Amino acid sequence: MGNSPRKLYAHAFGCQMSAADVAEMSDSLAERGFALTSELSDADAVLVGTCTVRDHAEHRALSYIGRLREWKRDHPSGTLIVAGCAAERLGPELKKRFPHVDLVAGSKSVADFPALIGSYFSSGAAADPLRGRPGSATGGVCGSVTIMRGCDSACSYCIVPSVRGPESHRAAGEILAEVRRKAAAGTREVTLLGQAVNRWRQGTASFADLLGLVASVPGIERVRFMSPHPLHLDETACRAMAENPKVCPSLHLPAQSGSDRVLGLMRRGYTRADFLGKVAMARRLVPGLTVTTDLLLGFPSETEEDFRASLSLFEEMGAVSAFCFKYSPRAGTPSASLQDDVPREVKEERLARLHSLAAERSAAYLDSLRGKEISVLVETAGADSGRGLDGFKARLDGPALTGTTVRAVVSGRVGNLILADILRRHA
Repeated sequence: MGNSPRKLYAHAFGCQMSAADVAEMSDSLAERGFALTSELSDADAVLVGTCTVRDHAEHRALSYIGRLREWKRDHPSGTLIVAGCAAERLGPELKKRFPHVDLVAGSKSVADFPALIGSYFSSGAAADPLRGRPGSATGGVCGSVTIMRGCDSACSYCIVPSVRGPESHRAAGEILAEVRRKAAAGTREVTLLGQAVNRWRQGTASFADLLGLVASVPGIERVRFMSPHPLHLDETACRAMAENPKVCPSLHLPAQSGSDRVLGLMRRGYTRADFLGKVAMARRLVPGLTVTTDLLLGFPSETEEDFRASLSLFEEMGAVSAFCFKYSPRAGTPSASLQDDVPREVKEERLARLHSLAAERSAAYLDSLRGKEISVLVETAGADSGRGLDGFKARLDGPALTGTTVRAVVSGRVGNLILADILRRHA
């Protein structure tokens, strides 16, 4: 019998970019002989991806790292790696605060992670490499590919430019090679990721060109992207969505606020009218488009009138769901110099109202699907659930092969979960 592979437990806090970074780093560890495990107690190494975009997210990650003292106590030869945005922000302070952490890899170090762990494990601590293909640690029906890192925007509340650095765009050939590897490993849906993903460029090639190239990769059935910046959403990209049937007709377009005054303070670079114009343009060009958004409430000096403008924007843009967040000041950002003057209880009350409206919009949209035929990509091992083109989860009335796309008729919903009956047609 050969040596059993060492086991890696990976956990990501925060956004899809954080999850993608952890997946990429897990792949590097897989190449050094680590196999993923879902059980912390079985792990020889733990990789934690942290977030610092909001204070609450950072505290959750740091609390989790603190609790890993017990794991380290039970696994004294184990390796604890902390990565991501909070790791970048805190730097050496992280290991001082948590002496049980072995290795810190900030968000600016993701591309250098293979060399970093190569140096760390140079003593031979890692097991012999697995015989599987590179990237085997993170296979799945749905996968993500980071096409750019960093951000050149200057939103006043955002710490991302500080912890992730200026924009750098990956070469198209490198992106496509990763997509092909994932497709060969069984990935059928790929999400392209970037802080302002639609700003991707390489020479004369635009983001719209990249959508077409990724959609043409054999084995890939669906393409998504997250998150475009409204300023850079143009007709070219929307036409590419419409012309490539593999590109899902769903658009997550972060608004952040519906108040022109607050948008100005946020330095978003557009007005409410500009934003709604982008949504209207996308709907005109992309048939059957569903739109979702991000809304940030409680920004310094936000009034009830400002907040109501966000509520009305959400309704006017026809969004079917939203990620809703309370503002928290981040050290080093321009807005940190502003007085955080919206009381906590007011933020909580506004968040509850926004969540209520978002739930109503989602319910109305899903109810409108009853009796309609949808396409579901089967994702789960149980082979009875997956996602529609709009991104909502769907549960089927019977099994289907994982990784296949089936046609089904919507019969109802449970919360935001679509219930659908597979169409069983005879040839």
